[in-house]
Amino acid sequence: MFRNLARSGNRLATASTRRTQRLYSTAPPKSSSGPTFPAMLAVASMGFAAYYTIVKSREGKTMPRRKETTTYEEEEALKQKRIAEAKAKKEQKQTKAIPAFSPEEVTVVFVLGGPGAGKGTQCENLTKDYGFVHLSAGDLLRAEQKREGSKYGELINNYIREGLIVPMEVTIALLEQAMNEAIAQGKEKRFLIDGFPRKMDQAVKFEEVVVPSKLVLFFECPEEVMLKRLLKRGESSGRVDDNIESIKKRFRVFIETSMPVIEAFEKDNKVKKISCDQPVEQVYQGVKTIFDEMFAEKK
Repeated sequence: MFRNLARSGNRLATASTRRTQRLYSTAPPKSSSGPTFPAMLAVASMGFAAYYTIVKSREGKTMPRRKETTTYEEEEALKQKRIAEAKAKKEQKQTKAIPAFSPEEVTVVFVLGGPGAGKGTQCENLTKDYGFVHLSAGDLLRAEQKREGSKYGELINNYIREGLIVPMEVTIALLEQAMNEAIAQGKEKRFLIDGFPRKMDQAVKFEEVVVPSKLVLFFECPEEVMLKRLLKRGESSGRVDDNIESIKKRFRVFIETSMPVIEAFEKDNKVKKISCDQPVEQVYQGVKTIFDEMFAEKK
């Protein structure tokens, strides 16, 4: 079809030139006022496209569109985005996780404070006087670290040595296991969870899958006091994190991650603060006042 159009265009152009141009004339040839071949070809192409569209529309088809070119990385990113969106929608439809324990039956107190604030000593007193089970997140992690055949041992060792926070899934699983073991042994369903949560996502996850906490006991202590205590303890503790470098990292991590936890629980009026820059006995008197009030409310 295009060949015929081209030939017709050439014949028309030649005939027009012969009619308007005399061979014996000395005047320069006049430019043709007729359509040029490229113009005619463009018109013919437009006509052909229109015809093709009409034919295909009658067949229930549309003109093919030029495919946009995308890289493999772009296509893969789009695929992953769609998968993530589908997963998010599915999770939203799922029912909320039911905690392993009821807060009416199980009492959990989070005990927080900087490294060396004296949490362990105060928890021992509370265990003796109020029947609490003391669960130290750090002790559980260290025990798991040393347990023969533990799949988490090396991972925990690396995190503790660097003064970093162990993945919450590991810590929460160990805490829930310890709580179940204590209840199975017939102990009181009262738990002091020492050194946990250290991040807000840990707190949220624990209360979702284990049990909502009753309150947060926060021991405030100046860093210079805590540093002195930890260095003294490091002389005999044998802990890999009781050295000046790890201690400073732990202080920094506590400020950056744990203080936002305190601030969040304060909004729910669940935080009780105790100053630890005092003799141990004096600190404990303030702690006892808090727990006497808490149990008086339950009666």
